Amino acid sequence: MDMAQTASGGLSDDIITQLLLARGVAREDLPRHRAPTLRAFLPDPSEFRDMELAARRMADAIERREAITIYGDYDVDGATSAALLIRLIRMLGHDARHYIPDRLLEGYGPTGEALVRLGAEGAQLIVTVDCGAMAHEALAMAAQAGVEVIVVDHHKCSAELPQALALVNPNRLDESDIGAAHGHLAAVGVAFLLGVALVRVLRGRGWFAGRAEPDLFALLDLVALGTVADVAALHGLNRALVAQGLKVMARRENIGMAALIDASRLNRAPTATDLGFALGPRVNAGGRVGEATLGVRLLTTQDAEEAREIAAQLSRLNEERRAIEMAVQEAAEAQVERQGNRSVVVVSGKGWHPGVIGIVAGRIKEKTGKPTLVIAMDDDGPNGGYGKGSGRSISGVDLGAAIIGARELGYLVAGGGHAMAAGLTVAQDRLDDFAQWLDDRLAGDVGRAQGAQSLLLDLAVAPRGLQPELVELLESAGPYGMGWPGPRVAVGPVRVVKADVVGADHLRMIVRGEDGASFKAMAFRAAQTEMGQTLIHGDHGRKLWLAGRARIDDWGPRRAAELHVDDAAWAG
Repeated sequence: MDMAQTASGGLSDDIITQLLLARGVAREDLPRHRAPTLRAFLPDPSEFRDMELAARRMADAIERREAITIYGDYDVDGATSAALLIRLIRMLGHDARHYIPDRLLEGYGPTGEALVRLGAEGAQLIVTVDCGAMAHEALAMAAQAGVEVIVVDHHKCSAELPQALALVNPNRLDESDIGAAHGHLAAVGVAFLLGVALVRVLRGRGWFAGRAEPDLFALLDLVALGTVADVAALHGLNRALVAQGLKVMARRENIGMAALIDASRLNRAPTATDLGFALGPRVNAGGRVGEATLGVRLLTTQDAEEAREIAAQLSRLNEERRAIEMAVQEAAEAQVERQGNRSVVVVSGKGWHPGVIGIVAGRIKEKTGKPTLVIAMDDDGPNGGYGKGSGRSISGVDLGAAIIGARELGYLVAGGGHAMAAGLTVAQDRLDDFAQWLDDRLAGDVGRAQGAQSLLLDLAVAPRGLQPELVELLESAGPYGMGWPGPRVAVGPVRVVKADVVGADHLRMIVRGEDGASFKAMAFRAAQTEMGQTLIHGDHGRKLWLAGRARIDDWGPRRAAELHVDDAAWAG
């Protein structure tokens, strides 16, 4: 790390101002970003293609009391998107069913068979959320059967759009400038904008004469959870949605969300980090290794006992998921070691559980610093010789666009996604050709992205300066996440007093500075890395600097600050 890479600015500027400036905020725009609100960031939904058409058709269905089915995806973004629309429709005095496909039996996205069957069972309007942007064949089958479908998605689109009544997606290639500027929205954010447009249409029709308008802000806890769990960039509108959603979540008005928080053993209001590492994985576990509908059922139930039961079940499934994930990760990492200098990691294996390959791809991406695809191959049966893959990318490399390109060239049976994550289906006899094509396609982007990587620091403090008050001040410029990185603090010089391995490959340290102050430091999943081994077995009499995220440690008898370490460097 380069100690010179710190946020710069005038001495009169406070720390928060410097954090915002370092994240690209123009000085004249600082007030809006200091306390992000929806009033300051929410666009007019009508600026998005097909938004008004979708809102009018949904308003018709509510006025006519038509049968509506929300067709979601099995991950957190899909579950929260579906739950948001179902809860909103209830607020409007109507109701809607949900349909979540089974990951193993049906795979990602709407199938023509499912859409036609739902129509035959009475659905007069189907709204797909977090899926459908590339479902050309499925939506063509639905249209031929007379089934009306609205698509609400955020994944990359091809130039030719599928045959839907309306397709609301900021990543349409023909989107307006304002719509395209919000391509970082998760699907649940797009669903929220549709909700705003729907309420406005109904208001214009006089629907609320004698009726109370729904409190759309009460749905923001769902938006926050889906946005963070889908690793959407937390700048602009997304940051405002998550900031306000965390406030709603703290009120515990959603019975299912409150049960999820309790099952996660949080005894305080959740933070953005909790959404990504505690709440989100539990909702995901239902779609990964359990029953795909559990997440939607939890987030829409009005029965407290049912909520507790589902939340407990999701916690058990999450533990099961961890065990499966560990086995797949070990097998995948063994392949990585044999791949040499490829720019994109592509690993595959028979018997790998499709429900954990996305998580494993993320883990390997973090370790290698390269875009990674993990593919679960089928053994036998009608789908023998095919693999389902999930990929995670690095900043600056658009994996979703590359996967769509590979599909259009015939390397893949199916595929799509967005810049940071993608999914695919590939025939085994095309896997090597696809991997080589992908490596050739992305090698330049990966090289440039890696060359631009550096450990940027926002603040350097002496060990005694690492205090809870500093942590709280830094957190006030959040919420932090993808695209809005948490402030990285350098602390030192320090010496390691004690270092040991805890849990699954985590490194725990006690360090002390020359000013006599000591604090706890954690380096997660780092015990076997070069840095971890150096910190464990190196010269503990030698001074060093540590860099990472400052956090509050609530476990001891008194509140203290600790450092979650990203990197370390010798002090001279």
